[in-house]
Amino acid sequence: MATAISANRLELLQIADAVARDKSIDKQVVLTAMEEAMQRAAKAHYGTENDIKVDIDPKTGETHVSRYLHVVELVENDKTEISLADARRRNPDAQIGDIIAETLPPVDFNRINAQNAKQVIVQKVRDAERERQYDEYKDRIGEVVHGVVKRSEFGSVVVDLGKAEGVVRRDEMIPRESFRAGDRIRAYIYDVRREARGPQIFLSRSHPQFMVRLFAQEVPEIYDGVIEIRAVARDPGSRAKIAVISKDSSIDPVGACVGMRGVRVQAVVQELQGERIDIIPWNGEAATFIVNALAPAEVTKVVLDEDTHRVEVVVPDEQLSLGIGRRGQNVRLASQLTGWQIDILTEAEESERRQKEFTQRTALFMEALDVDETVAQLLASEGFATIEDVAYVDLGELAQIEAFDEETAQELQNRAIEHIEARNKELDDKRLALGVTDDVLDVDGITPALAVALGEHDIKTLDDLAGCASDDLTGYYEATKDPVTGKSERVRIPGALDGFNLTSDDANAIVMKARIKAGWIEAEPEVVEEEVVEGEETTEA
Repeated sequence: MATAISANRLELLQIADAVARDKSIDKQVVLTAMEEAMQRAAKAHYGTENDIKVDIDPKTGETHVSRYLHVVELVENDKTEISLADARRRNPDAQIGDIIAETLPPVDFNRINAQNAKQVIVQKVRDAERERQYDEYKDRIGEVVHGVVKRSEFGSVVVDLGKAEGVVRRDEMIPRESFRAGDRIRAYIYDVRREARGPQIFLSRSHPQFMVRLFAQEVPEIYDGVIEIRAVARDPGSRAKIAVISKDSSIDPVGACVGMRGVRVQAVVQELQGERIDIIPWNGEAATFIVNALAPAEVTKVVLDEDTHRVEVVVPDEQLSLGIGRRGQNVRLASQLTGWQIDILTEAEESERRQKEFTQRTALFMEALDVDETVAQLLASEGFATIEDVAYVDLGELAQIEAFDEETAQELQNRAIEHIEARNKELDDKRLALGVTDDVLDVDGITPALAVALGEHDIKTLDDLAGCASDDLTGYYEATKDPVTGKSERVRIPGALDGFNLTSDDANAIVMKARIKAGWIEAEPEVVEEEVVEGEETTEA
C-alpha cells in the first residue's frame, strides 16, 4: 500500500512538472490549480458549507486535506465552529478566536469529480499561460518578430510566434500581399492588450517603424546609433521617404543606407514587396529639408509661413507633375515627413499671382490716396502692401523712391493718415451701432476693424471677450464624417477674427488682456533686472 501511495505522489509531481514545462509557467501555479481542484472535490464530498483547504507538498507530493473550525463560546454552525471546551480537548492552549485544523481523509475521485478537477486545472493553467504571454510581450512593443502563418481569418493573418500567437489585421498588411498557412512572416509588434479571450499581440507590416527596424537590421551604422532615422513617411507597398542624419561627419548617411550597389536598401525593398524608398538627408533648416523631401523634383523658391506651418514651394512648369507625384503621392509623403503643409505652384502660377497682388495694391493706393496709376505702381513695386505702411513708414524711405521728393512723400503720408482716420471713424460708428462697448476697444491689440468683427459675432462686452478661447477668435479644425462616402474629413470652423491673420499667440494675448482688464485675473508683476556691476550682487525689483 505504501508503494502505491509513493507512486501516486511521484506521478502527481511529474504531471505538474510536465505541464509547467509544456506551458512555460511556474510549477507552483500548476500545483495551486491542483489544490483548488481537490478542494472543490472535498467540498462536494463533505459539504460545501465546510471550510476546507487542500495542500500539496511540492517536494514529496503528499496531499493534506484539512477542515478549519473557528473557536467560539456558543456554536451556531457546527460545520465551521467549535466550542472552547471541545477545542481544548484537542489543544489545551486553544483560545476564543483561534482556528482549529481538523485532518480529513483524502477524497476518492469519481468520474464527475475528475471532470470538474480537470476543468479547474485547465482553466487555471490557461490563465497563467495568458498572463505569462502578456508579461513577456508587453515589453517587446517596437520589436520585429519572425513567425509562421497558422491561418487566415476574414483577411487577417494569425501568426505563430512560438510561445504565443499574434495577429496581422487586414489594414496592417501591405496592400496586395497574401500569405498562406506555413509561410514565414516578419512583422512589427505595435500593441499588446489584455482582452477577455487572452492577451492580443497586434502585428503590423505597414507601420512606419517596421521600415525603421528593417533598416536597423540591414545597416550596422543605424543599429550602432551612428546614423539616425529622424522621420519616416510611408504609402505601404508603393512608396516611402525616410530622412537620415549622421552623427559622424565622415559617414554619408544616404550612402550607408543604400549600401554597395544598393544591396542594403534592396533587402528592405524586397521585404516590403517592392516598395520604392527615397532616402534623403535630414536638415535642421526647414526650407532645406523641404527641398530635399520633394526630391526628385527641383525647387526654385520656398516661402515659409511659420504661424500657420504652411510652406509655398515654386517649381519649374515642367517639374510640377514630378513634384506632386502620382495622385499627389510625392507631395503628400513630403508633407508627412517634414510636418509642414506644402502647397506647390509653378513659376507661371506664382508670376500670375504676384501680378494679381500687384494690381490689387495699385488699385488700393489709387482709390485710398487719390493718386494716378504711375504713383500707385511705384508704391506697390517698392513693397508697400497697405495704407498703414504708407502712413507710418519713415518719411525718408518714401522720399527715396525714384521720382518722389520730400514734399510728395509728406503729401502721400498726410493722405494716408486722413484715409485711415476716416475709415476708423466709419468703423467706430459701425461698432457703436452693433453695441460693442468702449472698454472692448480699449483692450490693447483691438483695432476698430477687430471691434466691428467681434460685434458681428455677438462679442460685444469686455466679459464676452474675456470668456472667449483663442480658437473662438482664430477658428479651428473639426473632424466630420461625410454622410455619403463615410470618410472622415477635417472641416475648418471660422473664428470671429478670421481674415485678420491673427496667430494663436496673438489671440491668447488679447483674451488674457481682456481678462485682466475685466478683473478676472491679476496681471503678473513685471520683474526688472538691474545691470550687474562687477563686485555687486544682482537685485530685482
